[in-house]
Amino acid sequence: MISPTIDILVPVWNNPFETRACLAAILAHSPGTRLIIVDNGSSRETELMLEEFSEPMGEQGLFIKSERNIGLVAAINLGLTRSDSDYTVIVRPHVTVHSGWLETLVDAAETTGAGIVSPLFCGVAAPKIPDLAPGCSVMESCTVSFATLLVRTEMRMVAGLFDDTLDGDEWCLSEYVRRVAAVGYRTAITGRSSLICSAGQQFGSVQRRNEMFQNSRSAYISKWGIARHYCVYFGPEAGAGSLADTVATILNGARQGHRFTLLLYRRQYSDFRKMGWNGLHTGIELVALSFLFPLKNLQRKISALRVASPDMLAVRGCSEILFPGIDSAISRDELFNSFVPTQLQSQEFSGAMP
Repeated sequence: MISPTIDILVPVWNNPFETRACLAAILAHSPGTRLIIVDNGSSRETELMLEEFSEPMGEQGLFIKSERNIGLVAAINLGLTRSDSDYTVIVRPHVTVHSGWLETLVDAAETTGAGIVSPLFCGVAAPKIPDLAPGCSVMESCTVSFATLLVRTEMRMVAGLFDDTLDGDEWCLSEYVRRVAAVGYRTAITGRSSLICSAGQQFGSVQRRNEMFQNSRSAYISKWGIARHYCVYFGPEAGAGSLADTVATILNGARQGHRFTLLLYRRQYSDFRKMGWNGLHTGIELVALSFLFPLKNLQRKISALRVASPDMLAVRGCSEILFPGIDSAISRDELFNSFVPTQLQSQEFSGAMP
């Protein structure tokens, strides 16, 4: 079997000592890869360090220089346009890689077919990446980080580059995840690797970054709509075997950024887990109701969910049942009709990622 080719892309803006340590760790723990360094308008001290570091690498390194800081996303895009390997892995200089880090990302992409893969992170400045379900090493997710991110080149050729008019974080990545999902590619998190993050550098004033965040949020919502939280109740009689199509459509909704809490009776909860549906997507949570007083427990859970998510919508997961205590619950068909059709709806539904 031919191993995939890999470029590692590091966008740099100043902080030469941390950057050198990051680059040295990449070289030590990523054999057979090419290193693409994008100097995003750094100081002369950083520029000299990068030139010195890059020169001995020969064809295994590529140094790209921007005369001014063009923004994180634009710098990443600049490096991506020069990458022709099967995968490009973005690593920001405040991340420390270790032995085996790259193999876990590539293995997750190769075994699942995912177009985007993120590791987990640790440290005081670690990005907020969702936890994986117990027993799951790889799960789909809509939440990833530019701190470290694998991007499949064949996907990028179809979906395009990141939108550099958006912020360099949440909304830019949310928009890209939605865009690649629309052309049939999944986004995944692997729990087999956890990388240490220190605090990354921030460009521009707090006010300017907040303005960019709000403008990016508005642009995302204008294009893709609002991501919602749905609470789904199937009733006590519904069996997992009859709900496969419903769960497949819920998965499609999770791939579009929506969040789902599935309230399940004990038998349903056990059967859903046996089907692997607890590990479908980080946006889908299975919640087991109490065995002795399930309806009373249901009301308590609904109250707690509404406190945490006031705009949550209740959903009747089966057409013939009512949602206890909630007359405003929408039907399953109303829920499904609110989703944007994607290529992923036509894929065979077979449970969680391996």
